[in-house]
Amino acid sequence: MADTLEFNEIYQEVKGSMNDGRLRLSRQGVIFKNSKTGKVDNIQASELAEGVWRRVALGHGLKLLTKNGHVYKYDGFRESEFDKLSDFFKAHYCLELAEKDLCVKGWNWGTVRFGGQLLSFDIGEQPVFEIPLSNVSQCTTGKNEVTLEFHQNDDAEVSLMEVRFYVPPTQEDGVDPVEAFAQNVLSKADVIQATGDAICIFRELQCLTPRGRYDIRIYPTFLHLHGKTFDYKIPYTTVLRLFLLPHKDQRQMFFVISLDPPIKQGQTRYHFLILLFSKDEDISLTLNMNEEEVEKRFEGRLTKNMSGSLYEMVSRVMKALVNRKITVPGNFQGHSGAQCITCSYKASSGLLYPLERGFIYVHKPPVHIRFDEISFVNFARGTTTTRSFDFEIETKQGTQYTFSSIEREEYGKLFDFVNAKKLNIKNRGLKEGMKQSYDEYADSDEDQHDAYLERMKEEGKIREENANDSSDGSGEETDESFNPGEEDDDVAEEFDSNASASSSSGDGDSDRDDKKPAKKAKIVKDRKPRKKQQESKKGKDPNAPKRPMSAYMLWLNANREKIKSDHPGISITDLFKKAGELWKAMSKDKKEEWERKAEDARRDYEKAMKEYSVGSKADSHRGEKSKKKKKKQEKQMKGKGDKKGATSKSSSSKSPAKSMSDSFKSKEFVSSDESSSAESKKEDSEEEGAASPPPSSEDSASGSD
Repeated sequence: MADTLEFNEIYQEVKGSMNDGRLRLSRQGVIFKNSKTGKVDNIQASELAEGVWRRVALGHGLKLLTKNGHVYKYDGFRESEFDKLSDFFKAHYCLELAEKDLCVKGWNWGTVRFGGQLLSFDIGEQPVFEIPLSNVSQCTTGKNEVTLEFHQNDDAEVSLMEVRFYVPPTQEDGVDPVEAFAQNVLSKADVIQATGDAICIFRELQCLTPRGRYDIRIYPTFLHLHGKTFDYKIPYTTVLRLFLLPHKDQRQMFFVISLDPPIKQGQTRYHFLILLFSKDEDISLTLNMNEEEVEKRFEGRLTKNMSGSLYEMVSRVMKALVNRKITVPGNFQGHSGAQCITCSYKASSGLLYPLERGFIYVHKPPVHIRFDEISFVNFARGTTTTRSFDFEIETKQGTQYTFSSIEREEYGKLFDFVNAKKLNIKNRGLKEGMKQSYDEYADSDEDQHDAYLERMKEEGKIREENANDSSDGSGEETDESFNPGEEDDDVAEEFDSNASASSSSGDGDSDRDDKKPAKKAKIVKDRKPRKKQQESKKGKDPNAPKRPMSAYMLWLNANREKIKSDHPGISITDLFKKAGELWKAMSKDKKEEWERKAEDARRDYEKAMKEYSVGSKADSHRGEKSKKKKKKQEKQMKGKGDKKGATSKSSSSKSPAKSMSDSFKSKEFVSSDESSSAESKKEDSEEEGAASPPPSSEDSASGSD
């Protein structure tokens, strides 16, 4: 006979839902692995008390009862497998696999038996139905009546929510059969009641999913999250796994709790509870229990008084109460030395942690993928840029996860990790050339990257050379339209060199010299207004009062040095982050002091602005007056210049009349004596000379005589 029996596509009944998986029977015991959650139920052979074979809806089923009262149900067997199972139980477990069929008479009157975790309703010796008491969420009593309420099953289309039992009164004194029935149910039911004090309380913990800050109260059988808006009660039996993951910045820690079934908020389901801690936060914790009780219950895993980092205390308490191992990252290290990889999943950026037995992505949405459910992985080129790549995972159920925007420096480390875990890589078998390139990429990451960059640079140089060749052959018009100023200078230099080489006349050289400065003057004229515009844009009044600082900035300036001393070597960005956290955590009373200072500064600023605006208005008024005065003076000077021009014309008209008899003189000619005498006369009395009429012909005749 074989030492082991394996069955695929076996269904385990847990809280009203049928979870498929694989069942293995061996000499050591019975192992069932859930395909959906990966949870493993291990029943030792020495713990088995009874085995029952019966007909159920999905063919035939196996019910196992243990010595401590636990019941395990597995369905999906074929009728022909009974003999094989019966012989195996006799040989290895020394148990008879009993055949018991359910009663199908349809009667509703019978006897209730409580055995371990089961409530069995029997008619005679045959069971009609069985209720796992762990499915019961509430038990209420009435007159001769007991009502059982059940947890809702999200996976089932139809769920049984309530069952009522009528309990007839008995003649025995001092014993109430209804209360006795209810106590038997409540002793085994999964009823969450916050009776008594919590073992310990963690205040104001930052929770990423569900988002917010929550007080976490630790009770013996469940976890209570108390927030401003929502409350959640999480039984420890629903906790699948615990993860403790370091953040990439090495200053924070993620504590992840995997839940099945998930907690509900409306239509939203949260399969993961993610807490974020700072490594610098410390706490001193005192458990609300006697030292003897702590020692008896936790067996040295916890003590009454503990102190240390906050994340260590929370993870240590959860590990002791849930009785599960905490999963931490293995020996994987990325290109930057961190134990995670920065990437994007769907629309959000997060961190992907390669673990010893799977991958976990935090935090929006959280994803946990086990190695045993992965069909293959794929390394794909990034869709937007060659500086990154995508990492695709497809499960055996056909679900695909794509983690994009991973830096290409992480490729070698991730490929080696996947290869070491013996995961199936899809693009390894596509082409032989692709296989060789991937191997070289994984072996020498840096060299491969350099070669790729050099190739890209060479292609860029070829494109530039082609572009230059096409621009040279396109003619001078494109150059002129591109930069006409530089083209004018080039033309002028060519013109001068040709002129020096040729034997041209001096007149030609002078003409060419005249052309050159004219072009330069034109360039200067074009540039002048641009400079003025730039100067006008940059202009700012240095005398204007400075804006007041906010309350946060006043507090930051006062505490900047203290933060630096508390965190030596902190960078500027980290300093501002830390300051923001301290300011958020500050109480309202302390903030009011800085807000008063900010308010005083604002008032002083408004007062200074009023004075400044009044002064600037007065200055502008004076400036307008001076401008008007200057304009008036310029007008007067212009009028005087026009009058001077009129007198000079009259004097020039005199001069040809005097010398008409002697010799002819042009209008432009004015003698030095006449000009000097005219200037002296103008200096003595400009206004009189301008107002007097021109001399008559008699005066000119007497002057000539």
